[in-house]
Amino acid sequence: MCGIAGIFLIDQNLSSSLGSLLTKMLAPLGDRGPDSAGIAIYKEADENITKITVQSKNPVHDFLKLPENIKIQTGKNVMIEPVDSHAIIKLDELDRSIVYDYLKDNTNVRIMSVGAKVEIYKEIGSPDEVLERFNIAAMGGTHAIGHTRMATESKVTTLGAHPFSTGPDQCLVHNGSLSNHNNLRRAIEKSGFNFETENDSEVAAAYLTEKMKMGHNLEAALEMSLNDLDGFFTFVVGTKNGFGVLRDKIACKPAVMAQTDRYVAFGSEFRALAHLPDIKKADVWEPEPGVPYFWGK
Repeated sequence: MCGIAGIFLIDQNLSSSLGSLLTKMLAPLGDRGPDSAGIAIYKEADENITKITVQSKNPVHDFLKLPENIKIQTGKNVMIEPVDSHAIIKLDELDRSIVYDYLKDNTNVRIMSVGAKVEIYKEIGSPDEVLERFNIAAMGGTHAIGHTRMATESKVTTLGAHPFSTGPDQCLVHNGSLSNHNNLRRAIEKSGFNFETENDSEVAAAYLTEKMKMGHNLEAALEMSLNDLDGFFTFVVGTKNGFGVLRDKIACKPAVMAQTDRYVAFGSEFRALAHLPDIKKADVWEPEPGVPYFWGK
């Protein structure tokens, strides 16, 4: 019965408060997902700079000489910013594929996300613990989504936590269960995609990424998923420019939206939105079944 929260800032004067707002949204959903939690936060992009978020079981050891090892093995310069068990690696966009392949094939770190704006932090533990561990409340940005997980179909692991990122600056959080994910997994693997987990939500994320690689925009990809994905789901999908929301055609999973002239917010329940600024003046509604929504620049 997982919990989802997301917020897109219309008023960029709120940007320094983004992490604090998301923390207040996600914490009340802890009883919907006590096993693990994760956050994707989108920050302003630096020109020609890409970020690779990585995680390690032994961060002190693995992060200490990582920039030096990358330089020796690839010839590329990177900067690294450790954040507890995660680290943000910043590098020239032109060096992304070389450094990415090195990290994936020759180190103990696990890649959480890649992109100009996105950073993903996720770990096992209660939402309160995870949020505090990474000091999410102190982070700023343009938009963010979060997830509290109650594991149903796969193991409780860091990689099994949401969000799932399967493309640059793309990620997905999911409440529900897909019944045909194994067939979709096999079809997507034929395109060369390598899955990290047995989680059905990773399949949904990869499905949308594959459709967008074919040239479809997010709205079209979400519309196609209504026919191609079997099961019950509410998705919130993060992109470089905003986020999208989709509920399946039956819509048995709860969802509520709120919009003011300062933000658009999503929550699995209203209590996730209750402490947002001017919420009493907000336009509050339940997203329609089978209708894609998107907010962004």
